[in-house]
Amino acid sequence: MASHRNKLILLPPNRVWRTYPGGRTLEALAGVPAPADSHLAEDWIASATRATNPGRESIQEGVSQVRVGRDPTLRDFAALLASDPAYFLGAAHVAKYGAQPQLLVKFLDSGTRLHFQVHPTREFARRVLGAASGKTEAYHVLAVREDEPAGLIYVGFQRPPSMAQLKGMIERQDLAAIEGCFDPIPVRPGDTFVIPGGTPHALGAGVFMVEIQEPSDLVVRFEFERAGYVLPESARFMQRDLDFALSVFNLAPLPPADIEARIRCRPRRWRELGPDSWQDVLIGPEQTDCFSVRKTRLGGAVTRSGDGAFVAIVTAGAVSAEVGGEVHELRTYDKFFVPAGMGPVRYRPGPGGVAEMLECVPPV
Repeated sequence: MASHRNKLILLPPNRVWRTYPGGRTLEALAGVPAPADSHLAEDWIASATRATNPGRESIQEGVSQVRVGRDPTLRDFAALLASDPAYFLGAAHVAKYGAQPQLLVKFLDSGTRLHFQVHPTREFARRVLGAASGKTEAYHVLAVREDEPAGLIYVGFQRPPSMAQLKGMIERQDLAAIEGCFDPIPVRPGDTFVIPGGTPHALGAGVFMVEIQEPSDLVVRFEFERAGYVLPESARFMQRDLDFALSVFNLAPLPPADIEARIRCRPRRWRELGPDSWQDVLIGPEQTDCFSVRKTRLGGAVTRSGDGAFVAIVTAGAVSAEVGGEVHELRTYDKFFVPAGMGPVRYRPGPGGVAEMLECVPPV
C-alpha cells in the first residue's frame, strides 16, 4: 500500500499575503504572544492554487504544505494529489477536472472592511479569460471581533447604478456613492452565504470566517485604497482597463427578499448518523454546482466511509479521528483533508461530549 493511503491529510497553517490587513485571530490561534493584524490575513486550506499578488510574483505562496498522517514531513499538496489523483479526489472528479480539487477553502480574518470587488462567473472566465474557473464563493461566519460593533457583509447592489454612473463612481473613487448602492447585512457566527460570480460585494471589518470558493484568484477591485495601502494598477482590473472591468458586473438589483431567498443559506437536515449525531447541508446544488458544504454534529462515536473527498474544519469542541491504526486529536479550528478513497474513519467528540465539523466538498 502506498505510504499516503488510508491516512488523514493534516493541514498546518498556510498564511497568504493579501492587499488588506487582518489575521490577528489567526495569530492568536497559533499562540503568538502579541497577535496583531498584518497583510497575512488569510490561511489557505488544502490549497492546490497559487496566490496572485502583483509585485510578489517571485514568492511561491498559496499552495499548501501538508502532513500525511503522523509523518512530520511537509509535502506539497498539489504534487501529492497528482501522485494518486483517483485515490485523493475520486475517479469521476478526475475524469472531469484532472488532479485539481476544483475548490479553494480559506480562513479569512478581516482587520478592516475589504475592498469593494467583484469576481467573474465561471462562464465569463472560460469564454473571455481562458481560465478554467471563475470565482463563485461562499462565507461561513465563525466569529466577530468583540471590538467591532457589528459584523457586516455587502452583497449585490440593492440600488444599482447605470453602467455609466458606476464608471464615473469608480473613476472618481466616490466611495460614498458606491457604498450607497448597498444595504449592509449584519452577520453572526453560524451564518452562511453564497456569493455568485458577477455579484459586487465586500466583507466588513472584524469577521473571522471560512471562505469556500472556486479555485481562482481572479478579482476586479473597484476601490483602490484600504487602510493606507494603494492598489497598484495591475491589481485593480486583472491587468485590463476599466471598460473591461465593468463587463464583469451583474448590475441586476438584489433586493433584501432575494438575499434571503438566494444568498443566505439555511441548514437542511441531510441524514442522521446516530444518537445525537447528524449532518446538515448548508450549500447544495440549489445554490451552486461549484462546491457543496455540510455541517456535521457529533454527539457520540460515529464511523464514516464512502463520503468522497472533503476538507474538514473542527468548528466547535474537539474531535478524535481514528483511521488506519492512527488516532488524531483535533482541536477547534484544526483542519484536515479526507481522500475519496479513504477507508472507514471513526470520529468521537472530545471532552464535553459534543463537537461540530464543517465539511467543504469539491464538485463531482
